[in-house]
Amino acid sequence: MATGTLISLALYFITMLAIGLYAYRKSTSDMQEYMLGGRNLSPKVTALSAGASDMSGWMLMGVPGAMYVSGFSSAWIAIGLTIGAYLNYVFVAPRLRVYTEKAKNAITIPDFFENRFNDTSRTLRVVSSVVIIVFFTLYTSSGVVAGGKLFESSFNTSYELGLYITAGVVVAYTLFGGFLAVSMTDFVQGCIMFISLVLVPVVVMMELGGFGETVAVLQTQNENLTNLMVDAASNQALGAMAIISLMAWGLGYFGQPHIIVRFMAIRHVREMKVARRIGMSWMIVSLIGSMATGLFGLAYAVKTGSFDGDPETIFIFLSQILFHPLIAGFLLAAILAAIMSTISSQLLVTSSSLTGDIYHAFLRKEASQKELVLMGRISVAIVALVAIYLAYDRDSTILTLVSNAWAGFGAAFGPIILFSLFWKRMTRMAAIAGMLVGAITVLFWIYAPVTIGGQSLSAWMYEIVPGFLACSLTIVVVSLLSNEPDAELQATFDAVDAELREHL
Repeated sequence: MATGTLISLALYFITMLAIGLYAYRKSTSDMQEYMLGGRNLSPKVTALSAGASDMSGWMLMGVPGAMYVSGFSSAWIAIGLTIGAYLNYVFVAPRLRVYTEKAKNAITIPDFFENRFNDTSRTLRVVSSVVIIVFFTLYTSSGVVAGGKLFESSFNTSYELGLYITAGVVVAYTLFGGFLAVSMTDFVQGCIMFISLVLVPVVVMMELGGFGETVAVLQTQNENLTNLMVDAASNQALGAMAIISLMAWGLGYFGQPHIIVRFMAIRHVREMKVARRIGMSWMIVSLIGSMATGLFGLAYAVKTGSFDGDPETIFIFLSQILFHPLIAGFLLAAILAAIMSTISSQLLVTSSSLTGDIYHAFLRKEASQKELVLMGRISVAIVALVAIYLAYDRDSTILTLVSNAWAGFGAAFGPIILFSLFWKRMTRMAAIAGMLVGAITVLFWIYAPVTIGGQSLSAWMYEIVPGFLACSLTIVVVSLLSNEPDAELQATFDAVDAELREHL
């Protein structure tokens, strides 16, 4: 590898570790600081942290690969995600920020569920914590695998060394710096991703002679590549069910713990509008850049005949072939940034559940804040070690399970978050039943030996759709069949309404 590329990557790693050290000195004195940054994030850090932790490696590899293979029809996923993220900012973000503080200062999602419904049985906390711990450990493993493969394919290292480098740097700044380190590194990583996803497609387009020439090359290859309504891979028109399934990815936002926890940490609900504008601007430009990278990369490959590799590596190929080694290192750091930002968020959310929802709630109720922060750090290390162990088998079926984690979280948590924030009549039993029904429906939809028109249920419709609907219906029915929530819970709901009216 060129010296310039190594220098860029070294500077990136040093920056991440320096941010972790800064955060360690600033905000790790108690659990609220370690897990939520003391609820003191600025709007810009909140916005880019939420975006970077959301987008992961799929932004720089998955989306370009899909566009490369299927053409512009893959944009339906981006459209659905954009709509879902915007609605998440409008409906969930401000209300969750106020409600978690009013509900006995909840600092984790399971904590909020328990306080919101006054669940003295602790069933909600246990069930939601188990879901988070299991799925996010697998999710983290997927990110570590991606890092290992990136180092192996791009830097000529062993796969195992790539695992340890990726996980080691993330664990270092997450373990010591906590939520503030994760959020600040996410901000820097989000900036790197943004610049890279603007720079690469623009340079490719210039190499090909401009936008018109680039589109002409694509249409010469296959006129359906630029058609939103036709899958260029099969040259088949997209039906209504296919479009619904692609756009349904947006439903997942309401239930992703590593994203919505950012909303709980902003320093004041009044600043949520600023965060929304920054976050949505970042997301829209980044998604357009990501899609353009795939399409323009295909045009470059067709015109030059210089690429015949995995479509998901087109960003890596373009970075190495078109840029000076120093810039190429920066662009490869963007992929690492996407991977690491998500791993760090998932590590911290899993750690918070292990520490606050299991250790403190059931094992050491009298634990001091210092002990809980120490346990949080130990939990980060434990989850990372398990993730590395699972990642050693690069062909493990874990990756298949992780590909459905978005749907699992979206269906199990999404409706509960929405109803708990906006419907005073919702009950504890409805939350428990809805969570179980949503998760079970997703698993049934994926694994049941049932077909429709010769297709599996999951191929016929993305599993988040039936899971989300089943969970929502269960919440409504069980709530109406249960006794109304007590006066204290209703008073807290009204207090949230009053504060939001005052500030928004």
